[in-house]
Amino acid sequence: MSILQDIFRDHYEIIEYTCHPREVELENIDKMIHCGDPSFGGALYCCEKCGQTKFVPFRCHSRFCPTCGVLYSIKRTTAMSFKLIRCAHRHCVFTIAEELRPFFLTDRSLLNCLFQAVNQAISRFFYNLNHKRQFVPGFICVLHTFGRDLKWNPHIHCILSEGGFDKDGFWRSVTHFNYKYFRKAFQTVLLNLLQDKLPAVFKKVKAQIYHSSSKGFYVYMKPHKCEYRQILSYIGRYLGRPVIAASRIDNYDRDNDTVTFHYNRHEDNKLIYETIPALEFAKRLMRHIPEKHFKMIRYYGIYARHRNSDKMIRRAIPAEKRNAYRSFTTWRNAIILAFGYDPIRCPQCGHIMVVQKLYYRYKRVSLYEMYLKICKKSEYLHPTPKRTSMCPPNMISLFKKGGAFYGSGPYPSPKKIHSKSSRRIYSR
Repeated sequence: MSILQDIFRDHYEIIEYTCHPREVELENIDKMIHCGDPSFGGALYCCEKCGQTKFVPFRCHSRFCPTCGVLYSIKRTTAMSFKLIRCAHRHCVFTIAEELRPFFLTDRSLLNCLFQAVNQAISRFFYNLNHKRQFVPGFICVLHTFGRDLKWNPHIHCILSEGGFDKDGFWRSVTHFNYKYFRKAFQTVLLNLLQDKLPAVFKKVKAQIYHSSSKGFYVYMKPHKCEYRQILSYIGRYLGRPVIAASRIDNYDRDNDTVTFHYNRHEDNKLIYETIPALEFAKRLMRHIPEKHFKMIRYYGIYARHRNSDKMIRRAIPAEKRNAYRSFTTWRNAIILAFGYDPIRCPQCGHIMVVQKLYYRYKRVSLYEMYLKICKKSEYLHPTPKRTSMCPPNMISLFKKGGAFYGSGPYPSPKKIHSKSSRRIYSR
């Protein structure tokens, strides 16, 4: 059990009845608390040679969980790297004024405005290079709502190609980016989008921000940061990491009900140790759980479109190497790379163990029962029977009018129905 599970398990009732969390927050907390709990099911592996058995519990697959979140970020960054073209990319960070942060915390739908503002600012910059050629770059935007101190600080991390293609497939390399333009453009577009969605009172806040941030919002665009050879490790570090790693939590004091964690301060990169109440620590983490089905990673430009001409673009990772990269993200290979041992290799004889049984909440579930359940669900959604070469007829579950299904009988022969209106014969 991880230290984060201990913190939320000890304060679960207080969080539920006093903090009034959102439904998606409670759902992710429940998943994280029971992550790796054998009572919620798992897979029983057995060695066919010596009979040695091993039980592996299921995981929660939640991004809020520090264990499952790491594997999720690895898979996401690997999928992102397959889209990147073979050119230099620039890491950009678009931040907002501190006065705007409460608006995004109150209404989380406003977070879409951050993506729209970044998209319009970058697209307008490349359009101004040549109005006739209309160069289109490729960029990926990732929303981070947390700072290093875990406080609410929504900002956009963006990895941008240093160049773009025109409508005729001509590539133009761009090495100079006007910082003043991006600061002003991002500020103007974002404030205009927020003004359209917020009440008229926001006009006073908008005027104050223009006065206090006369040079625009801060935009970080350090040149030549990441080449295509180091692109996978770079986007994994900045674009796919979870809110906090378990290694950053130094101590959980149950007697004093405090949590100590550390981080490197952004201004001077100084190591800071912070001790706060455990309930406050839980609140800081909970607020960064996104709404269900909210897209934290979005693709734009070349990386968002699907054209036949784009298939000729040279990618950072060739297609013949992608299967090898995908193999590193599997559960077995991830454990081998991280801890140096094979989780399904028999400790007695060294042979590879195979799955014998699956368990779900103290109940054994056979592979055949799972297959019938999937067939039943598939036929409920798509009631038209389909013959397949992989599924024999007696293993396809079909619904009758009364609600019963065919599980072991022969495949029903089609019946002929005579329509009185058209006098034609249909078969079902």
